[in-house]
Amino acid sequence: MKSVSLGSAILLALFSLSAHAADPPVKKMNGMLVDSKGMTVYTFDKDTANSGKSACTGPCATNWPPVHADGATMAAPYSTVTRDDGSKQLAYHGKPLYTFAKDKKPGDKAGDKVKDVWHVVTD
Repeated sequence: MKSVSLGSAILLALFSLSAHAADPPVKKMNGMLVDSKGMTVYTFDKDTANSGKSACTGPCATNWPPVHADGATMAAPYSTVTRDDGSKQLAYHGKPLYTFAKDKKPGDKAGDKVKDVWHVVTD
């Protein structure tokens, strides 16, 4: 009987560890922020820092997908904003974070300086 409950306890501990071992939504790589897939992360000048909102909705959000917070808890300077649909978007220094649909592989930065309002997030 003890081996079964010990085995169950070990399985539960392993499951718990794997549930908490998920990749963070963003990380620093090569002097810039990238998402968990290594795609470049951007900010939008029309977003107001610390407003708790994103100015990029509708077709804008199709071209500039938000970096979702996905329940991650990250320390400052990271925070979250609530999008119009109720989903949580990750923010850096109060500015919502996005990727760019035209970036096809990790390291692409096709969105940098688009219309002089989109910028790669650097260290």
